Amino acid sequence: MEVIITETGWASHGDQNEPAATPKNARTYNYNLRKRLAKRKGTPLRPKMMLKAYIFALFNENSKPGASSEKNYGLFKADGSISYEIGFSGLKSSSAPSSLLSFKEFRAQALFGTYLSVFTISATVLLLLLRL
Repeated sequence: MEVIITETGWASHGDQNEPAATPKNARTYNYNLRKRLAKRKGTPLRPKMMLKAYIFALFNENSKPGASSEKNYGLFKADGSISYEIGFSGLKSSSAPSSLLSFKEFRAQALFGTYLSVFTISATVLLLLLRL
């Protein structure tokens, strides 16, 4: 049986009663996840079955109801800037000069409005992370 972790992540900001939701903890969690997946190994019981995971989420969700931590799982802030570094040189803020498609432009063109676009981008970022 193939194992796919459909959503995993760590909040980079939280309310006062959420002290573990920090950029340092989010960076550590996602950096270690990336290192683990890059090994292309499975679980101790099935070491030859490669794990797959989808980082939750690509963008912070300012309008999402609930605790602050629920709004701050993204690798990028809502304005397109990086929330925290995870050791992947391919991630750049949309304000940085780059030949990559700017997320601000993407959103401005109304292509960003659907969850399908977000999942497509998330999958692309994940594939780039796994290629390391």
